Amino acid sequence: MAIDVTMPQMGESVVEGTIAKWLVKEGDVVIEDQPLVEISTDKVDTEIPSPGAGRIAKIVAEEGQTLPVGATLAVIEPAGSEAPAKLKVVAPKAAPKPELAPAQVRTMPPPQPAPLPQPIQAAGAGLREAESDEGGPRRFSPVVLKIAAEEGIDLSHVPGTGIGGRVSKRDLQRYLDALRKGGGTPSVAAQPQTNGSAQSSSRPAAPATAQAPVQSGPGFKPPVYQPIEGDIVEPFTRRRKLIAEHMVFSKTHSPHVGTVAEVDVTNAMRLREQHKTEFARREGFNLTFLPLAAAATVRALKEFPRMNASVVGDSVVTRREINLGIAMDTDEGLLVPVIKAAEGMSVVGIARAIETLRRKVAEKKITADDLAGGSFTLSNPGREGNLYGFAIINQPQVGILRMGEVKKRPVVVEVDGADALAIRTMMYLALSYDHRVVDGVLGNSFLYRAARILEEADFEL
Repeated sequence: MAIDVTMPQMGESVVEGTIAKWLVKEGDVVIEDQPLVEISTDKVDTEIPSPGAGRIAKIVAEEGQTLPVGATLAVIEPAGSEAPAKLKVVAPKAAPKPELAPAQVRTMPPPQPAPLPQPIQAAGAGLREAESDEGGPRRFSPVVLKIAAEEGIDLSHVPGTGIGGRVSKRDLQRYLDALRKGGGTPSVAAQPQTNGSAQSSSRPAAPATAQAPVQSGPGFKPPVYQPIEGDIVEPFTRRRKLIAEHMVFSKTHSPHVGTVAEVDVTNAMRLREQHKTEFARREGFNLTFLPLAAAATVRALKEFPRMNASVVGDSVVTRREINLGIAMDTDEGLLVPVIKAAEGMSVVGIARAIETLRRKVAEKKITADDLAGGSFTLSNPGREGNLYGFAIINQPQVGILRMGEVKKRPVVVEVDGADALAIRTMMYLALSYDHRVVDGVLGNSFLYRAARILEEADFEL
């Protein structure tokens, strides 16, 4: 009996994946759990193993094609079977999208609010079908249906960039952004992609100009450098593109405010020095300063829960769990795996969780679930030459704490009521926070408390 190889669900927020590279070809004999294909998503890259043994009868999806969760990628027949496989293609191949010059960007008339088309049939994992203006089926995810219902948007008017014209959350956001700016409906190539939550659009949209292209700014266009002989041109990887989009979105949507605290970590470094040998023998890995900083961050978040929040539309949601993201560098770019429910962990538990995530990143075994759900982020860019700096907030969080270089230097201290110079181990902590929901008093109070907890170093190792 033939076995379908399908696009798996790779995280709660992942609805589609792109075929990066096939590791087998038609006619190859494979065994169960043998890697068949490399898949790239907006969260992580991974390999899909074979669900059974047999012969690759047909490869349905081509490299570079993006397919929804549940779509058929290939068909495996039992070894020795000569019967041709009957394929059921879940999603059609997307037609190539022409690159349009600014003057060629098409616009469509703005839609009038209309009732959302009723879903007529489940199709794939978490996707639904509805009739388009042309009568053909279009695919909508539950989140798109929910946002469209809240905003009163008729999805049949929204241009989609997904397979078969499927409308993604980003497509709907671009559409809403265009309406709020008073422009026409954007084409699929007209607006930069963002992943923000749609806000209220109860006010009527301004009428569109017939052939005017949608513009996102006052018309300024930066000069474009033309490479010359000897330059090295390195195209963005998929991960670098996603990082760039996320960073630009965060800076344009969250008003960032930065504040810095000077921290005397002498006691914390002494504690680490006293326990590092026994810790390494007991746990099997070295004790670094990072778990101590993470533990101090978690304790401060418990005392100031509004820093452990997310912006959802016109509301701020204080998170019940503290899911601490730990920024980690890789050859392909930054990743932020998440320690789930860190509020219930000891310092040793946090250290174990960080080590587990570090190994998964190093071995390229990190999953989409490992990267999802963060509520606050701690960043450690490195030990050398890093006095302090302000990191960009990891959306949809409202704050990120960045560690500076740990360095010994002379500091004025008070000894028996008199000032004295002493050699202390010092560090700067820099907090970036979202001024839409975090005021200066809250941001400074949180940072001060995190610094004091770290200075006291009252940790059980």
